[in-house]
Amino acid sequence: MLMTILQIAMKYADYHRALERLQSALYKDPDVDGIYIDASMHRFELSFYLAWNLMKVVLEYEGIEVDSPRSSICEAGKQGMIADTKMWFEMQKKRNLSSHTYNQASALDVYQLIREKYAPLLLALDKEVQRRLEVDQSN
Repeated sequence: MLMTILQIAMKYADYHRALERLQSALYKDPDVDGIYIDASMHRFELSFYLAWNLMKVVLEYEGIEVDSPRSSICEAGKQGMIADTKMWFEMQKKRNLSSHTYNQASALDVYQLIREKYAPLLLALDKEVQRRLEVDQSN
């Protein structure tokens, strides 16, 4: 399916909103019962899902077919959309673990990783796709 720039812009807007909500959850102090940790993890899972789908549609627009998170991450790295594919694969693994199991101790570890490592990667993708959209719309 050939994506249009308008479709990409709409997917980007969804991703950007989800990322803003993740950021708002991450910068609240985790409370005693862990609700902000849980909310942050849920928003992270959604943001990661939207991230790889955004990579996929941008790559398809550029003529590159991908069909999975793994292939999207690989190709996005090759095309300069993301910088650290190794860290993106780690993020994918943690996302998969966090969405299928729950353990309070590991939840706190994943929460810290999201704050310190994964959120900056998601933000970098946001900025890069925004840049590409601006360049494409000016042509």
